[in-house]
Amino acid sequence: MKRKVHKLKATDFFCSGGGMTYGMRQAGIEVIAGIDNDPTVKATYEKNNPGCVFLLKDIFEYHPTDLEQDLNIKRNDDNMIFIGCSPCQYWSIIRTDKKKAEKSKDLLKEFHRFVKYFKPGFVVIENVPGLERKAEESGLKEFVDDLEKWGYTVHYQIYKLNEYGVPQTRKRFSLIASRIVKSKIKPEKSNYCPTVRDFIGGNNRLMEIKAGYKEKNNIRFHSCASLSDENLKAIMKSLPGKPPAKKRKKFKGKGFRDSYGRMSWDKPAPTITTKFFSLSNGRFGHPEENRAISIREGALLQTFPFDYIFINNDESQTSMQIAAKIIGNAVPPEFAKRIGEAIKKAVKNEK
Repeated sequence: MKRKVHKLKATDFFCSGGGMTYGMRQAGIEVIAGIDNDPTVKATYEKNNPGCVFLLKDIFEYHPTDLEQDLNIKRNDDNMIFIGCSPCQYWSIIRTDKKKAEKSKDLLKEFHRFVKYFKPGFVVIENVPGLERKAEESGLKEFVDDLEKWGYTVHYQIYKLNEYGVPQTRKRFSLIASRIVKSKIKPEKSNYCPTVRDFIGGNNRLMEIKAGYKEKNNIRFHSCASLSDENLKAIMKSLPGKPPAKKRKKFKGKGFRDSYGRMSWDKPAPTITTKFFSLSNGRFGHPEENRAISIREGALLQTFPFDYIFINNDESQTSMQIAAKIIGNAVPPEFAKRIGEAIKKAVKNEK
């Protein structure tokens, strides 16, 4: 007997500043709440996603029955989507401090607890490809085995996001599972692969600024980091898509291969990380101007809309650091929207 799905709704675990929530809402899915343990993302999440409840919770200390009570949600709800896009530094191939990120390695296992208890109609996971490469250690294999045992149809793969409307070389692991829809669900590809120019060039280009420029108010957030005299000279000599020769030699074999390089107008950007405003952390130089890309340009390349506002209520960190962390950790809203649209389409076709 086919179950009747009414209006789809979602709970967004590890929601950060709301990239996945925003994209799902763009697809017409009601996101009832976002859950995160970082107080610095709360204001940004709530400002851009009105009507969505923000729950400041540490999932290691949070119990499914607490969530049941906090949101008044039911178990075995065919209309519910549980989304788990946990911070992924531990499983990333990017060189990060794994000791610092060690606590995050078990977040999927904690999300697993909530799915086991509630058994929602749909489950979505988005993470780094390393999650699949270390499927045993990360808990992914056990999670997928359980989903299938509980009657879910599961589909997952590594996606090149440039094929899905995101102007980056970013690769991500994404899983969509359903116990309502028996066919495998996956987002649809674009008809073309977008470039840097499509998002921060042409009619979308912001005013020319110099390294170190700070906007008086951070509504637009077209602000960028300062450069030392040495790095300013280096970026001035850099060609689009390449770091300057001296920097290439200095950083060969260690660090980020493309550090101090410029983006190319007519190619996708590199993966936008939490450090995208720094030339030393990747190929984050503006294609023409002698600076790293601004916070707003990074947000646009991550497919946040121009009017998405990033708010900092933590005086211990700079506004740029908070905003860059939210942007770099986000699921690109465009990709999130396509996931939501794929779920809605699959439900419609199942009826």
